[in-house]
Amino acid sequence: MQPPPRPADPPAPTGRRSAGQLADEAWQRLSPGLAVDAVAALGADEAEVFLTRVQVALADVHGPLVALYGDPADPDQLLARALRTVLAAAAERPAELRRLDRRREIDPGWFQHERMQGYVCYVDHFSGTLGELPDRLDHLSELGTTYLHLMPLLRPREGENDGGYAVADYRQVDPRLGTMADLETVAAALRERGISLCIDLVLNHTAAEHPWARGWLAGDPAYAGFYTAFPDRAMPDAYEATIPEVFPDRAPGSFTWVPEARGGAGGWVWTTFWSYQWDLDYANPEVTLAMLGEITWLANRGVEVFRMDAIPFMWKRMGTSCQNQPEVHDLVQLLHGLTRMAAPAVVFKAEAIVAPDDLVPYLGGHERERPECELAYHNQLMVLLWSSLATQDARLARTALRRMRPIPSRASWVTYVRGHDDIGWAVTDEDAAAIGVGGHSHRRFLNDFFAGHYPASSSRGALFQENALTGDARISGSAASLCGIEAALERGDDDAVEAGIRRLVLLYSVAFAYGGVPLLYMGDEIALLNDDRYLEDPSRAPDNRWMHRPLMDWTAAGRRHDPTTLEGRVYARMFRLGQVRRSLPALRGGTEPSVLHAGSDRVLAWRRRHPRSGAFVGLANFSPDPEVVDADTVTGFGTLDLVLGSDGPLRVEHGGLVVPGLGFAWYAEP
Repeated sequence: MQPPPRPADPPAPTGRRSAGQLADEAWQRLSPGLAVDAVAALGADEAEVFLTRVQVALADVHGPLVALYGDPADPDQLLARALRTVLAAAAERPAELRRLDRRREIDPGWFQHERMQGYVCYVDHFSGTLGELPDRLDHLSELGTTYLHLMPLLRPREGENDGGYAVADYRQVDPRLGTMADLETVAAALRERGISLCIDLVLNHTAAEHPWARGWLAGDPAYAGFYTAFPDRAMPDAYEATIPEVFPDRAPGSFTWVPEARGGAGGWVWTTFWSYQWDLDYANPEVTLAMLGEITWLANRGVEVFRMDAIPFMWKRMGTSCQNQPEVHDLVQLLHGLTRMAAPAVVFKAEAIVAPDDLVPYLGGHERERPECELAYHNQLMVLLWSSLATQDARLARTALRRMRPIPSRASWVTYVRGHDDIGWAVTDEDAAAIGVGGHSHRRFLNDFFAGHYPASSSRGALFQENALTGDARISGSAASLCGIEAALERGDDDAVEAGIRRLVLLYSVAFAYGGVPLLYMGDEIALLNDDRYLEDPSRAPDNRWMHRPLMDWTAAGRRHDPTTLEGRVYARMFRLGQVRRSLPALRGGTEPSVLHAGSDRVLAWRRRHPRSGAFVGLANFSPDPEVVDADTVTGFGTLDLVLGSDGPLRVEHGGLVVPGLGFAWYAEP
């Protein structure tokens, strides 16, 4: 079979060849043999589809491959191996997933639809096991869920394992949760309901017990160079001079002495996170090819979204923070392009909790746009929402969000209020100074406020990773407890409970309408509080992040339709957010919101307009008192109608609209 026909290229200019020309030349050399192999593996029709995908994506793959591992002596060897890896994955892909591939190729922006709504949970906390999870899907469907992120479920090391992020085998499930066959069954059950499965893929490191690590220690040539070890402290000390510590109190430094390394001579192994998590060395192309094999294998089990964990750390360079290096973007682009050759239904989500200017490139936002991840967490929005709640002031949010660079139209944010992790106060000194406050003092205030140390605070959070020398810390706590519901219930103060509910729903009103894929963290729909049962488990007790990773209370969930209960009061409002969101094309991804000044510094206002819809304006009042906003700014001189509000239609006062305390409103063009 011949490769698919392509239009004739214009005459090549003289001088240096472009990346596209180099990719075309590689294609001409490799395509005849690849076409023969594709027909043998897939049949003529499927082979033509596969070869077309390869040709379309080749420039996105060839450029980074050469940049990372270019070998003038044999420029095609690595590319040929990578293409045969994805060909093998394409041949093994189940028929049902191939049909999904076709649908996604026709609708490549499927993840940007206004109907997209996510839910995040731990399997054991939500349903017990994977085998029991399908019995709980009615709850998710009722909420309107179309995207389910199951927190770490691949087989971790025994004992302490960083909450499941120390993976001992990518092709097995944690035996406490079930088997890989169970996961495939869950994925199929989700697809039947139109729900996409997302799982965590830890790329930067493996557990020390992973077969790759065991093989490397044993001197197996197949795993030579998979990890990095130094014989003495000279190089580690030089690197650590510029590398910030991730866990300074319990895992200081970025290297761990391993006596078995270097053939038994011992060595300092690179361990950015915990001593039992060994960083992979992606300067070795064998590591990249091995990880590609794991990704495509999991994709063929039914995973549709990969949360690419800890990707900023994947490349090391002396004299830097060893985060967000240019090669990281080459790696992600390379893995993305190759994966989509075999499984076009799959998208990548960047877990990159970094400064905004460093985050946008993971969505492809470079000087020349590049396809990397389709999705990324809007960590900045999440942090700014909590900051606004504490200060009752939206100026910092307005300033910082306006400064953010736009993302490519083919990508989308993932917006969220609370996640499984702690909250790190990613407020820059520059943004803080723009509203006349000090960055360090503001971050310290936020810690004090949400830990309940501030006199006016009713939050019940806890400091995480507090640094006694610098005063830096992060915050743990469930969304409901951080919003004051737990303290109000303890006091038996129903007015305070209502205020806490309004804070919680206010935050989600922004997450659901800012644009992108909104995520609902398990239990927030019924206001689950901090859960201290983690203290009974010695392996979890030192990590207070488990306080906001509660067990799902299905008895409480059973009260969600009773408006006289806490659960019913919260659930009805959360349900309505999703229901109205799904009716508003303006909330599709693919376009960026603009942050407005509507006349009150206590009200966050933003405007969206998708090219194929009318305009949308959202309002969120972070003050407990009513605030007046400019009616013309909000309603577009009367062209927008109220589609959802915390308290019904806003009253008009002196030509302005009055937003109730801790209230929100959504306006949209008919």
